[in-house]
Amino acid sequence: MNNQLAALVLLLGSALPVAAQPPSPPGPAVVVTTGEAVVKQAPDRAWVTIAAESRARTAQEAQRLNTDAMTAVVEKIKASGIAADAIQTTGYNLQPEFDYANGKQTLRGYVARNQVQVRVDVLVKTGDVIAAAVATGATNVSGVRFDLKDRATVEREALRLAVRDARGRADAAVSGAGVTIERVLRIEIRDDDASHFGDVVLRNFLQRAE
Repeated sequence: MNNQLAALVLLLGSALPVAAQPPSPPGPAVVVTTGEAVVKQAPDRAWVTIAAESRARTAQEAQRLNTDAMTAVVEKIKASGIAADAIQTTGYNLQPEFDYANGKQTLRGYVARNQVQVRVDVLVKTGDVIAAAVATGATNVSGVRFDLKDRATVEREALRLAVRDARGRADAAVSGAGVTIERVLRIEIRDDDASHFGDVVLRNFLQRAE
């Protein structure tokens, strides 16, 4: 499991050498550097998406069959050691199905679909959850996704390292120009991916060395 953040640093300030100290210095020059950090940690949580699909001639019968099927699946998953609050319904729909012949549409029946997402906090149980679901009537198992229980801590560490790398690059970039970073004016974080990627923009001000 990788948590990666990129940092962009925008530094504003004078680009004059130390020896040049006119009474009215020109406007600030701009230096842009990029910092990156990757934090790797083994996943300790999994999410499994499980669905059951049932068909019948009537809507009521399709719903009844689907409810029975998903109830059996959920009970079996609980029996494998998964807490009830770790199982959440994420989708349900009921749709008619038709046959088409000679330009005519004929109602064939109805299909009911129910989908749940299961949180597995002990990774070795992931296979047991999938096996239990399939054995008791699940018609689709998909979207197995690995995650971290304490994602926030890992993301903050990646962010801290990315900012530190960006600041180090900025210091190196201006070290030969006779200027220094006085202070950080603003830090902007753009979350491009809700999972774990982000950009950090630092706007720093450079002051001509006295």
